[in-house]
Amino acid sequence: MRTYGKYVKVRSTTVYGGVGMQPQVQALHRGVDIVVATPGRLLDHVQQRTVDLKQVEILVLDEADRMLDMGFIHDIRKILALLPSTRQNLLFSATFPEEIRKLASSFMKSPQTVEVARRNTPAELVAQVQHPVDHDRKRELLAHLVKTNDWRQVLVFCKTKHGANRLADQLGKSGIEADAIHGNKSQNARNRALKNFKENELRVLVATDIAARGIDIEALPHVVNFDLPHVAEDYVHRIGRTGRAGAEGEAVSLVSHEDRPLMAAIERLMAREVTSRVVEGFEPGQRSSRPAPQEQRQRRPQQQQRRGQPQRQGQPQRQGQPQRQGQPQRRSPQQPQHRGHGQPQHRAAAATHGHPQRQGQQPQRYGQQPARPKDRLTAEQEAQLQEAYARMKEEGLR
Repeated sequence: MRTYGKYVKVRSTTVYGGVGMQPQVQALHRGVDIVVATPGRLLDHVQQRTVDLKQVEILVLDEADRMLDMGFIHDIRKILALLPSTRQNLLFSATFPEEIRKLASSFMKSPQTVEVARRNTPAELVAQVQHPVDHDRKRELLAHLVKTNDWRQVLVFCKTKHGANRLADQLGKSGIEADAIHGNKSQNARNRALKNFKENELRVLVATDIAARGIDIEALPHVVNFDLPHVAEDYVHRIGRTGRAGAEGEAVSLVSHEDRPLMAAIERLMAREVTSRVVEGFEPGQRSSRPAPQEQRQRRPQQQQRRGQPQRQGQPQRQGQPQRQGQPQRRSPQQPQHRGHGQPQHRAAAATHGHPQRQGQQPQRYGQQPARPKDRLTAEQEAQLQEAYARMKEEGLR
């Protein structure tokens, strides 16, 4: 508004949440011609009587599909009730499915439709490619693509806020400057991340669909669908962030086996196939070449020994270690073993959660259900027994 109104006497201000209200109140008090607002904060000002909507002549809904589809419809209806009945309504959106058209027609009179491109058609300058990959190797493949291709500005889409945070953290640990923006981030944090991304201080910006709405980055070269959208129209909106104003761009989708139905729906919507290209070393079904974590390598011989497998030659038997909290008490290794069973007595003791073994009862081998004694256990003992089994299963002892 400031750019286009630079040489005309048009005053405008912004009204949105996440920041203090007082500067907005002062701007509204001075008088403005145009208010650019989010629905929730605008209603806050209405309740505080710091804005009067009775003189509004034009209502503009930008990102109309999301405004009407993602829970804003209730706030929009409240705002509509505060506006004069005679006004002009304008709706703008990159995608506009039939359901939203029907909903919009409920408060618009004989609306005219203006389309600047065929519906659900991505820009021709956007090169689209999909990389088949196992789901648990997506993050590894993304880091590989960013590093090997020396990508400098990459907008990555995730389906959840938690997933966006986790991916940004993992990329950071891989040596790639990354940050996330989503609804749980404060407005200042989102502004800071977007500013750093535009100034090339961040290589990767991870975003959810809602947070990415309104992001306009000049000559953005790469958009990555880490998670495919469940609504096919959103794919067109996502990749429309690149290839703008005559600039070329690339849209990359990481497609696991579970994502294939979503990609098929996207291809049907666009009436075209997205080129599939397998990245060498990331073929679906191929295990990662990364070494197993040190902790897992150390636990393997311990688990084998616990399950009754013979101890490897030269491997010392652990003795005298302190008892872990919440773990059933084990008998001292100095106590004798039952003959003919090759299993130390502390196995049976652990299986009964510290209860003494009854006379004449044979010790149970590990992984077997204990034999029922002739005199049945009490309800309390049975509960303790089941609790011990559950705890041992969690600790990998069964």
